[in-house]
Amino acid sequence: MQLCGVCSEHVPKYRCPACRIRYCSVGCFKRHKDDDSCHPIKQPDPASISRTPVSSAEQPWIVEDLLDEDSHTDKVPLQKLQQLGDSEALKDLLRNPHLRQLMMSVDSAGNKAKAMKDAMQEPLFVEFADQCLKIIEPTQTDSVDEEY
Repeated sequence: MQLCGVCSEHVPKYRCPACRIRYCSVGCFKRHKDDDSCHPIKQPDPASISRTPVSSAEQPWIVEDLLDEDSHTDKVPLQKLQQLGDSEALKDLLRNPHLRQLMMSVDSAGNKAKAMKDAMQEPLFVEFADQCLKIIEPTQTDSVDEEY
């Protein structure tokens, strides 16, 4: 189990946006900022990123950066995330501007649970969610369908 990078006593729930150190509380965050130990991670020049191909082994972020401690039980393996990115069926769905707008509204909503519930009333969004689930959690029938 990982411990707070500041006090080394509690499980961290947060990550410093500048240097990515994990911390457990506002008090630890303030201590971290006050003791000059926060050294921002240098971001690469966006122009050099577009010229440099990224191999599948090199990832610009890790899943843990996006999840809080309570979300780790629902963590999607990076291989499955890459399969989502490679899916032609998802790419076809994402060409629809209405779906992209729905996704942006869920992402920017203050109450994400309500926004997701509302979005799930849209057949297009449900189709998108179902397609994602087919990739992340394929059922036995999905595997058989892919063989034919």
